[in-house]
Amino acid sequence: MTLIAFGMAGHLTSFNTFLAEQMLGDQEGLDQSTFWRFFFSVLAVIIVTFVAVLGFPYIKPWSLRFGIPAICTLVATLLFFSGSCSYSYFRPQGSPLTMFFRVFVAATSKLFHRSPRDPADLYEINDPRFYYIRHTKSLRCLDKAAIVILTQPREEQEKKIWRLCTVTEVEETKIIIRMIPVWMTFIFCGVVSALGFTFFIEQLEHLNPKVGSLKVPIVVLLWFFEQAQNQLAKLYIKFSNYLVKKGLGRFAPFIGIAISMILAILCCITAAKVERHRLDVVQKHGLVDKPDERIPMTMFWLLPQFVLLGLFEGIFNCSTISFFIDQSPVTTKRYLPFFITAVFGLGILGSVLSVFLVGKVSERGGKINWFQKNLNASRIDKYYWTLAWLMAINLVVYIVVALLYRRKESELAEEQEAPEFGGIQEPYDDNSKCWCCCC
Repeated sequence: MTLIAFGMAGHLTSFNTFLAEQMLGDQEGLDQSTFWRFFFSVLAVIIVTFVAVLGFPYIKPWSLRFGIPAICTLVATLLFFSGSCSYSYFRPQGSPLTMFFRVFVAATSKLFHRSPRDPADLYEINDPRFYYIRHTKSLRCLDKAAIVILTQPREEQEKKIWRLCTVTEVEETKIIIRMIPVWMTFIFCGVVSALGFTFFIEQLEHLNPKVGSLKVPIVVLLWFFEQAQNQLAKLYIKFSNYLVKKGLGRFAPFIGIAISMILAILCCITAAKVERHRLDVVQKHGLVDKPDERIPMTMFWLLPQFVLLGLFEGIFNCSTISFFIDQSPVTTKRYLPFFITAVFGLGILGSVLSVFLVGKVSERGGKINWFQKNLNASRIDKYYWTLAWLMAINLVVYIVVALLYRRKESELAEEQEAPEFGGIQEPYDDNSKCWCCCC
């Protein structure tokens, strides 16, 4: 699982950038044949994925379930290396994380220097070809990174990028720091999201998949999950556009995230009630110690929780993307998908930790652990209730953080969304107050 995690992380962060570089480096080759090759390759991916989803449940040995993808990945790797001589190569352009650390290193190196009273004395490159951000009064401790030491030649200081940063770099670092408390509330959303491909799937495996004499594949419920996710995403876009017309567009991501957390709470409550009913059926038919037998209960009992989970993820994904686009610094916008994936990934890892901790707490006082090797002997319903009230606490924390959060104006984010900012000669002025101004 560790190897799979590392492999998927490398693929997710590299593939789109690599593909864009190859298309950019082969401008003359973007003819009709290139388009059709790209079209058929995407179609092949869709078809193979569809066939795998439908066919893999009928493959019983796990050695084959893992072996087939391993062989396909090996062939793909050999094909990838076979074209290495024809790829377009580009030098790395740097990372905003480097800027983030440079600001902290520069501020620490001038820890005992006094910040000037006039922000105009701080270091900035006033070049109309680049955008720049006006100084703000919050997190003033980081302003020391832009202090120009008068006793040293200015030209030499400008060459030491780990000792002197611009006001714009400092302000972008401040924006990232202000976003961290909001990000932290997203992690628990990943814990709830992990239920969809862990305990929910495990429950499906134990329920009756038949409707009359027809055996329905479990992917039908996953289809309902996808539809709920897509439809609510479209509804959120309409809602966001409506708020934009009313001049309240900057509040749309925050409202959407709050609604998604409410849906997550409802999903956990519904899942707890359904699981309680499933355990009653298990006890009624004496199947507690027979985990391999099907429970006489249709799998469509799980449909409401799958739909609610899809609704939760649909609006949460759109809201977080809008939040990142609207509030993140300009230099980090191309890294937005990775930020969102990282936050959700931390939540998924946190789901493993939550199961461990909840299990340890549940067995205190000599009680039976809620998580047993046999799902029928476990108390997953109590775990769902635990997630429900923890998510409720997370919602309260999010509302408090969102109310204290210093928002960046939405229209400014739209103006600065382009990769190049030539011609922007005036900085934006953000005089709103921040809860962290005492720093």
